[in-house]
Amino acid sequence: MDTAGKDILTTTDAAKIWGVSVRTAQLLIEGGSIPSWKTPGGHRRVYRSDVMARVPDDRVSALSMSARVIVIAGPEALPALTAHMARAPSCFVDAYAEPFSALLNIGGRSPAAVVIDAASLPMASELLGALASDPALSQTAILLVGPKATTAAFAGPSAGRVVFVEDLDSLPEAAEAAVRGPAAVQTAPEPGAAVLLPGNEAQRLLALERSGLVDTPPEDAFDRLTWLAAQTLGMPISLITLLTPTRQWFKSRHGLDMADTPRSWAFCNHTILQQRCMVAEDLSTDPRFSDNPAVVDAPHFRFYAGCPIVDPDGFTLGSLCVIDTEPRTLDETQQAILTNLASLVSDEIKLRVTDGRLRRAMDVLDRKPR
Repeated sequence: MDTAGKDILTTTDAAKIWGVSVRTAQLLIEGGSIPSWKTPGGHRRVYRSDVMARVPDDRVSALSMSARVIVIAGPEALPALTAHMARAPSCFVDAYAEPFSALLNIGGRSPAAVVIDAASLPMASELLGALASDPALSQTAILLVGPKATTAAFAGPSAGRVVFVEDLDSLPEAAEAAVRGPAAVQTAPEPGAAVLLPGNEAQRLLALERSGLVDTPPEDAFDRLTWLAAQTLGMPISLITLLTPTRQWFKSRHGLDMADTPRSWAFCNHTILQQRCMVAEDLSTDPRFSDNPAVVDAPHFRFYAGCPIVDPDGFTLGSLCVIDTEPRTLDETQQAILTNLASLVSDEIKLRVTDGRLRRAMDVLDRKPR
């Protein structure tokens, strides 16, 4: 093999260098973590230089931690901070006007970052010290927002853990760096691909893999929610979708026979890019969807509304959506219904993750010598 050939690696080669499983390497590569291409035989290939450049950053321990960002600010300052955080698409934001509630929410699940507004919190210094000294939050970034004149008073033993953010305009970039790594860039679709990918697609795919939900049998807990969404909103079709690298798979489906579609068909590709309900009132006239095969040909979908569903770490796995073959609208109350039903799907997923972790912990304790 010539020198150029040795610089091209397989997925297995990349897995060995990163110290992760081949399956994890596949998810990282297919998720757009590094540039890649396929051979005529359909096998994924990457350049050694790209793999080596990501050795410390893309290990599963760094990529799979969390997408959650806790924002803590006084009641008057909180809306402005959360509005700016809307420009950080990889972050799942929990906002609090009261520090104790925020600390309770953090609990045993370390967020990617905690944002503290220095000017609007009377006890910001004490909060900063408590977070910085907590060993359980050693991998959590602490972002202190405020002008230098305000944040200078916080210099001290804990300042080494703190990222000082002088203005709100730079907050989204700092939060994105905490979730995705400082060298992360927006993931782009492969040439010719029609799929929009989240900036944290590699982490999202790992989270989906950890959920263990894909290709599992139907379950009443999820089927009741799709039935309720369809009946409450008067829709013929309701789905719980999970987006894999290549497929849109339906964990639950009401009113639709097919079990999955190619990912490129998924309206939910757009839903997972945001943290709110997405509505397309007429798919045939919407430039994002008018040439979609499910719109152009049978089943001739015309209306779509979907809300993201997330795991305990804030990664968006897919959506709860409703679909019709006629153009429709949803008023604010109906959108709130769909949003709350999607939250129930997320809660069900979180309960399963928590139950799985408790079972594993109990297994470990049972195996310990008495």
